[in-house]
Amino acid sequence: MIASLRGQVVGLRLDAAVLEVGGVGLLAHATPATLAGLRLGHEGTLATTLVVREDSLTLFGFADADERDVFETLQTVSGVGPRLALAMLAVHTPDGLRRAVADEDLAALQRVPGIGRKGAQRIVLELADRLGRPGDVAEGGSGTRAPLQQADRRGEVVEALVGLGWNQRAAEDAVATVVPPDAGAVEAADVAAVLRGALRVLGGGRG
Repeated sequence: MIASLRGQVVGLRLDAAVLEVGGVGLLAHATPATLAGLRLGHEGTLATTLVVREDSLTLFGFADADERDVFETLQTVSGVGPRLALAMLAVHTPDGLRRAVADEDLAALQRVPGIGRKGAQRIVLELADRLGRPGDVAEGGSGTRAPLQQADRRGEVVEALVGLGWNQRAAEDAVATVVPPDAGAVEAADVAAVLRGALRVLGGGRG
Protein backbone atom coordinates (compact mmCIF):
# COMPACT_ATOMS: atom_id res chain seq x y z
CA MET A 1 0.00 0.00 0.00
CA ILE A 2 1.17 3.52 -0.80
CA ALA A 3 0.62 5.20 2.58
CA SER A 4 1.91 8.70 1.78
CA LEU A 5 3.40 10.94 -0.89
CA ARG A 6 5.84 13.80 -0.53
CA GLY A 7 7.16 15.69 -3.50
CA GLN A 8 6.82 18.71 -5.73
CA VAL A 9 3.29 19.54 -6.79
CA VAL A 10 3.51 19.52 -10.59
CA GLY A 11 -0.20 19.47 -11.38
CA LEU A 12 -3.43 20.60 -9.76
CA ARG A 13 -6.96 19.86 -10.93
CA LEU A 14 -10.28 20.49 -9.25
CA ASP A 15 -10.43 16.87 -8.14
CA ALA A 16 -6.82 15.70 -8.02
CA ALA A 17 -3.15 16.64 -7.70
CA VAL A 18 0.01 15.29 -9.29
CA LEU A 19 3.06 14.99 -7.04
CA GLU A 20 6.46 14.17 -8.51
CA VAL A 21 8.16 11.54 -6.36
CA GLY A 22 11.51 10.16 -7.49
CA GLY A 23 10.99 11.49 -10.99
CA VAL A 24 7.54 9.88 -11.30
CA GLY A 25 4.35 11.95 -11.34
CA LEU A 26 1.67 10.31 -9.19
CA LEU A 27 -1.94 11.46 -9.50
CA ALA A 28 -4.02 11.40 -6.33
CA HIS A 29 -7.73 12.23 -6.14
CA ALA A 30 -8.63 14.44 -3.18
CA THR A 31 -11.26 16.74 -1.71
CA PRO A 32 -11.29 20.47 -2.50
CA ALA A 33 -10.20 21.26 1.06
CA THR A 34 -7.16 18.99 0.78
CA LEU A 35 -6.22 20.33 -2.64
CA ALA A 36 -6.49 23.91 -1.37
CA GLY A 37 -3.57 23.16 0.95
CA LEU A 38 -1.25 22.39 -1.98
CA ARG A 39 0.65 24.92 -4.07
CA LEU A 40 1.81 24.34 -7.60
CA GLY A 41 5.61 24.20 -7.78
CA HIS A 42 6.01 23.70 -4.03
CA GLU A 43 6.56 20.54 -2.02
CA GLY A 44 3.41 18.87 -0.82
CA THR A 45 2.60 15.93 1.44
CA LEU A 46 -0.46 13.70 1.32
CA ALA A 47 -1.56 10.70 3.32
CA THR A 48 -2.73 8.22 0.70
CA THR A 49 -4.55 4.99 0.04
CA LEU A 50 -4.56 2.91 -3.13
CA VAL A 51 -7.88 1.49 -4.27
CA VAL A 52 -7.37 -1.63 -6.38
CA ARG A 53 -9.98 -2.79 -8.87
CA GLU A 54 -9.81 -5.40 -11.60
CA ASP A 55 -9.41 -2.72 -14.26
CA SER A 56 -7.82 0.15 -12.35
CA LEU A 57 -5.44 1.35 -9.65
CA THR A 58 -6.65 4.65 -8.17
CA LEU A 59 -4.72 6.69 -5.62
CA PHE A 60 -6.56 8.94 -3.16
CA GLY A 61 -4.85 11.67 -1.15
CA PHE A 62 -5.74 13.25 2.17
CA ALA A 63 -4.64 16.11 4.38
CA ASP A 64 -3.71 13.71 7.19
CA ALA A 65 -3.87 10.09 8.29
CA ASP A 66 -7.13 10.62 10.19
CA GLU A 67 -8.96 11.72 7.05
CA ARG A 68 -7.53 8.71 5.21
CA ASP A 69 -8.62 6.33 7.96
CA VAL A 70 -12.16 7.72 7.91
CA PHE A 71 -12.22 7.35 4.11
CA GLU A 72 -11.28 3.68 4.42
CA THR A 73 -13.78 3.04 7.22
CA LEU A 74 -16.61 4.63 5.23
CA GLN A 75 -16.08 2.10 2.46
CA THR A 76 -16.86 -0.78 4.82
CA VAL A 77 -20.51 0.32 4.65
CA SER A 78 -22.62 -1.53 2.11
CA GLY A 79 -23.03 0.56 -1.03
CA VAL A 80 -20.32 3.10 -0.18
CA GLY A 81 -17.45 3.12 -2.65
CA PRO A 82 -14.44 5.44 -3.01
CA ARG A 83 -16.32 8.11 -4.98
CA LEU A 84 -19.11 8.40 -2.40
CA ALA A 85 -16.66 8.25 0.51
CA LEU A 86 -14.69 11.13 -1.00
CA ALA A 87 -17.90 13.11 -1.55
CA MET A 88 -18.74 12.62 2.13
CA LEU A 89 -15.37 14.06 3.11
CA ALA A 90 -15.87 16.94 0.69
CA VAL A 91 -19.06 17.92 2.54
CA HIS A 92 -18.05 17.00 6.10
CA THR A 93 -14.79 16.94 8.02
CA PRO A 94 -13.85 13.63 9.69
CA ASP A 95 -15.16 14.93 13.01
CA GLY A 96 -18.30 16.16 11.29
CA LEU A 97 -18.97 12.63 10.08
CA ARG A 98 -18.22 11.22 13.53
CA ARG A 99 -20.70 13.65 15.03
CA ALA A 100 -23.38 12.83 12.45
CA VAL A 101 -23.02 9.09 13.05
CA ALA A 102 -22.83 9.35 16.84
CA ASP A 103 -25.87 11.66 16.99
CA GLU A 104 -27.74 9.70 14.30
CA ASP A 105 -28.08 12.94 12.36
CA LEU A 106 -29.59 11.59 9.15
CA ALA A 107 -30.19 15.08 7.76
CA ALA A 108 -26.48 15.88 7.93
CA LEU A 109 -25.58 12.68 6.10
CA GLN A 110 -28.21 13.34 3.45
CA ARG A 111 -26.48 16.60 2.52
CA VAL A 112 -24.05 14.44 0.60
CA PRO A 113 -25.25 13.85 -2.98
CA GLY A 114 -26.06 10.21 -3.50
CA ILE A 115 -27.11 9.52 0.09
CA GLY A 116 -30.83 9.19 0.76
CA ARG A 117 -32.59 8.47 4.02
CA LYS A 118 -32.12 4.69 3.79
CA GLY A 119 -28.45 5.13 2.94
CA ALA A 120 -27.99 7.47 5.89
CA GLN A 121 -29.69 4.97 8.21
CA ARG A 122 -27.41 2.20 6.93
CA ILE A 123 -24.32 4.35 7.52
CA VAL A 124 -25.37 5.09 11.10
CA LEU A 125 -26.16 1.43 11.75
CA GLU A 126 -22.98 -0.01 10.25
CA LEU A 127 -20.59 2.63 11.59
CA ALA A 128 -21.95 2.89 15.12
CA ASP A 129 -18.99 2.87 17.56
CA ARG A 130 -16.51 2.47 14.68
CA LEU A 131 -15.68 6.10 13.91
CA GLY A 132 -15.51 7.19 17.54
CA ARG A 133 -16.60 10.53 18.99
CA PRO A 134 -15.50 13.82 17.46
CA GLY A 135 -12.33 15.31 18.92
CA ASP A 136 -11.83 18.74 20.36
CA VAL A 137 -9.83 20.08 17.42
CA ALA A 138 -11.37 23.29 16.15
CA GLU A 139 -12.72 23.03 12.65
CA GLY A 140 -12.47 25.53 9.86
CA GLY A 141 -14.62 28.61 9.77
CA SER A 142 -17.16 29.70 7.23
CA GLY A 143 -16.46 30.14 3.55
CA THR A 144 -14.73 33.23 2.26
CA ARG A 145 -15.22 35.16 -0.91
CA ALA A 146 -12.21 34.91 -3.15
CA PRO A 147 -10.71 37.94 -4.87
CA LEU A 148 -12.05 37.92 -8.39
CA GLN A 149 -10.38 39.13 -11.53
CA GLN A 150 -9.22 38.17 -15.01
CA ALA A 151 -10.39 34.98 -16.79
CA ASP A 152 -13.66 33.58 -15.47
CA ARG A 153 -13.41 29.97 -14.22
CA ARG A 154 -16.96 29.56 -12.86
CA GLY A 155 -17.62 26.75 -15.33
CA GLU A 156 -14.82 24.67 -13.83
CA VAL A 157 -16.31 25.00 -10.36
CA VAL A 158 -19.76 23.98 -11.62
CA GLU A 159 -18.21 21.02 -13.46
CA ALA A 160 -16.43 19.87 -10.29
CA LEU A 161 -19.66 20.06 -8.27
CA VAL A 162 -21.53 18.05 -10.90
CA GLY A 163 -18.72 15.51 -10.77
CA LEU A 164 -19.27 15.19 -7.02
CA GLY A 165 -22.94 14.37 -7.61
CA TRP A 166 -24.97 17.60 -7.56
CA ASN A 167 -27.15 18.48 -10.53
CA GLN A 168 -26.24 21.30 -12.92
CA ARG A 169 -28.83 23.78 -11.65
CA ALA A 170 -27.97 23.29 -7.98
CA ALA A 171 -24.27 23.64 -8.77
CA GLU A 172 -24.80 26.86 -10.74
CA ASP A 173 -27.01 28.35 -8.00
CA ALA A 174 -24.42 27.54 -5.31
CA VAL A 175 -21.62 29.18 -7.29
CA ALA A 176 -23.81 32.23 -7.89
CA THR A 177 -24.44 32.48 -4.14
CA VAL A 178 -20.71 32.51 -3.40
CA VAL A 179 -19.81 34.74 -6.33
CA PRO A 180 -22.74 36.78 -7.73
CA PRO A 181 -22.71 37.21 -11.52
CA ASP A 182 -21.85 40.91 -11.19
CA ALA A 183 -18.91 40.30 -8.84
CA GLY A 184 -16.35 39.87 -11.59
CA ALA A 185 -14.42 36.93 -12.99
CA VAL A 186 -13.11 33.93 -11.05
CA GLU A 187 -9.45 33.37 -11.91
CA ALA A 188 -7.54 30.11 -11.65
CA ALA A 189 -5.98 30.90 -8.26
CA ASP A 190 -9.42 31.39 -6.72
CA VAL A 191 -11.18 28.29 -8.02
CA ALA A 192 -10.51 26.16 -4.92
CA ALA A 193 -11.83 28.86 -2.56
CA VAL A 194 -15.01 29.32 -4.60
CA LEU A 195 -15.48 25.55 -4.74
CA ARG A 196 -15.18 25.28 -0.95
CA GLY A 197 -17.72 28.04 -0.52
CA ALA A 198 -20.14 26.38 -2.93
CA LEU A 199 -19.80 23.08 -1.06
CA ARG A 200 -20.72 24.84 2.18
CA VAL A 201 -23.80 26.32 0.50
CA LEU A 202 -24.87 22.94 -0.86
CA GLY A 203 -24.10 21.10 2.37
CA GLY A 204 -25.55 23.66 4.72
CA GLY A 205 -22.14 24.19 6.29
CA ARG A 206 -19.23 21.78 6.46
CA GLY A 207 -19.44 20.19 9.88
